[in-house]
Amino acid sequence: MLELPAVAVVGGTGHLGAAIARRLALAGYPIIIGSRDPERAREAAARLSGILPTAIRGASNPQAAREGAIVIVAVPFTFQAQILADIRSSVGGKIIVDTTVPLMPPKVMRVQLPPEGSAAQIAQKILGDKVTVVSAFHNVPAHKLATDQEIDCDVLVFGDDKESCARVIDLVKACRLRGLHGGSLANSAAAEAFTSILISINKQYSVDGAGIRITGELK
Repeated sequence: MLELPAVAVVGGTGHLGAAIARRLALAGYPIIIGSRDPERAREAAARLSGILPTAIRGASNPQAAREGAIVIVAVPFTFQAQILADIRSSVGGKIIVDTTVPLMPPKVMRVQLPPEGSAAQIAQKILGDKVTVVSAFHNVPAHKLATDQEIDCDVLVFGDDKESCARVIDLVKACRLRGLHGGSLANSAAAEAFTSILISINKQYSVDGAGIRITGELK
């Protein structure tokens, strides 16, 4: 049986990061939770370790990024640039899974993409060409991901390297979701923008976490 790679979740004390960490830990992945506050990360790791069979460690964001073979970044858009700058020296040669959505409070139901095109493209620019950025997990409700329920939602995965995208799709599958390669990293703009649309649908139709599902016979 192949040994699963260690996954660092930068921003792993937030709702989405903690939910992804939990699902991957249940699938057997070694997990390192990162936070700007290392003590908070250790506390979150201890809580998860208490209810899961897998040991989970907590660390600062840069330390978690150094120790993870794959690094998931799950932080608000407001903090994305600073946190990516903090971990940049720790992630050379690695796959970075960026989940950032450019929401601009208080108008989170309005699509407001950045001048660079998408948050994923911002991540690639900050981290440089020695890092492979893949984007995913934009349209999955974090509060549902934090449970054991089956989620009727696909995860679109974007990136310019097919092999890296395939590895991220494996992580999505480990979270018990269907991952689909949605094309180049630039295409991430579509999923990032659609998050605002889903928030609007949630409000207008009283939906407890709308998602997206791709129809058709996929081969």
